[in-house]
Amino acid sequence: MKITIEGASPEFERKLLELLAEHREELAVTTDTAWNVERAVQYLASLPANALTFARLVVEADGDKSAEELREAFDGKLRGPTIALSRAVGRGERRKWWPAGLEAPIYPHYDPNHVSWEKAIAYRMTAENVAVFREAFDRIFNPK
Repeated sequence: MKITIEGASPEFERKLLELLAEHREELAVTTDTAWNVERAVQYLASLPANALTFARLVVEADGDKSAEELREAFDGKLRGPTIALSRAVGRGERRKWWPAGLEAPIYPHYDPNHVSWEKAIAYRMTAENVAVFREAFDRIFNPK
């Protein structure tokens, strides 16, 4: 059996968690930790302009954008947008926009031949997240 509950009150959540704790031996409980369009819209809306542009460039590149091309777009400096992207995930957890454990949608890819040299060679996003974030960008920039 799979159950999804949205919009529960804090009291309902507390009671449900108590019930789950009583039956933890017979249940497998997982949290929905996948990006969906609503979460992606909230994530993107919370970003400063430079990080939003960074995310858009990764999505437009089908989830695999060269770090060198990104550095060119940001005057050689990626710290600002990448820090903003990573902080947005934690901010969303604290504000209860999504559950804890949701992975960052954009992640760095490092050169496997230079493991001690931690300079990203690309920034990536899974194919599933590319589709979700494309729709989120469409909702933000082309509202109906």
